[in-house]
Amino acid sequence: MNMKFNLLVVDDEKNIREGLGTSLEMDGYNVLLASNGEEALKILNSKELDLIITDLRMPVLSGQELLKKVISSNPGLPVIVLTGHGTIETAVNAMRDGAYDFLTKPVNLDRLTLLVKRALQGRELATEHKALKAEVERLKSRQKFSRMIGKSSGMMRVMEIIEQVASTKASVLITGESGVGKELVADAVHELSDRKGKAFIKVHCAALSESLLESELFGHEKGAFTGALARKRGRFELAHMGSIFLDEIGEIDQSTQIKILRVLQEKKFERVGGEETVEVDTRIISATNRDLKEEIEKGSFREDLFYRLNVVQIHVPPLRERKEDISLLASSFLEEFSKENNKGVEGFEHKAMTALHSYNWPGNIRELRNCIESAVVMCHGNVITVDDLPPALQDTTDQNCIRICTGSSLAEAEKKIIIETLNSQKGNKSKTAEVLGIGRKTLHRKLAEYELDL
Repeated sequence: MNMKFNLLVVDDEKNIREGLGTSLEMDGYNVLLASNGEEALKILNSKELDLIITDLRMPVLSGQELLKKVISSNPGLPVIVLTGHGTIETAVNAMRDGAYDFLTKPVNLDRLTLLVKRALQGRELATEHKALKAEVERLKSRQKFSRMIGKSSGMMRVMEIIEQVASTKASVLITGESGVGKELVADAVHELSDRKGKAFIKVHCAALSESLLESELFGHEKGAFTGALARKRGRFELAHMGSIFLDEIGEIDQSTQIKILRVLQEKKFERVGGEETVEVDTRIISATNRDLKEEIEKGSFREDLFYRLNVVQIHVPPLRERKEDISLLASSFLEEFSKENNKGVEGFEHKAMTALHSYNWPGNIRELRNCIESAVVMCHGNVITVDDLPPALQDTTDQNCIRICTGSSLAEAEKKIIIETLNSQKGNKSKTAEVLGIGRKTLHRKLAEYELDL
């Protein structure tokens, strides 16, 4: 996010005040100036500020008094104090009162640039997270899917199909890798259909043995098998006038496939051990992470059942093909787990978010969700860093390392870092300065120093 921060410089010495203002403006900030604490308070009451840099010794209202008033009225607003060498103890006391840090005069401009950037980082990350939260809410309000998050073309296509077919009676087959959110798609199909409010029964076929699955789906009569002490209605019966979701449909055996085919064709079946024919009106939504056409060729899945289930197919793309959704999903999970664990985590360090985007996510959204939960639990501060992420994600950051040979001089190393970073940012000097943690004017000076015409 390219943010334009508002900074206030307060100093009674005009040359210092204006010099610092010019330097900070060259770093890309909006800078306001005040000659004393009273002027600063007037600006603070009329403008939204992101950081204050103030001298300690000033007439009318001192920097110490200004600091106390700022901390009282604007908690969280960082204040950097300036001091002469003779008053460092006073500056230390100011930090005890809530100042972010202090600098001695004459001010080292490179040091000031880094200090300002560091002080604003948490504020920027919190603002970015807030913007992502707002975007998630905006997407949810525009769409009819409260639990589906995404703005990628692949997910927008999924949502379009859901809206188009939900109100029909057509059977729906949802395909996609494990962890992509197939069950959420099934939820959306049911919720947008005329059957909303009626039963929505879910069966995870892979979790049940062959004999148990048949009994679960179609029910059984008393005495049908050992332990069948009473008649039991099956899932199809319970889903009458509603919908049934058969997850991992590719895992079911041939005999159960025949019974499901009959339900689709005739809307009839018999309970296990029974002779009475049960009629049902149930919409079937199924899902699989297998290639059912391959299973048909192997002889393990019936072709006629496939075509009955596959009236409308919705393919959910893997997370690696919809990386523009990662920030939104991560922000949503961060909010959820931060509340759940009573932690005030406000956002992601830029390197951490880059690692999330660089990773391939073989476990898809399920893996991302687990990753963010782990990161929130492991986070020591209010921002998730690369070190808070699982080791597999930390490894992705190594792919962008710059190799410096042993024996290189500091100047050679610095030159190589600048060149490689510029190349990685496609020549964008503002982004390069941001990645390197220096001001734009410092970068321009280094480019001239090393005679780099990039």
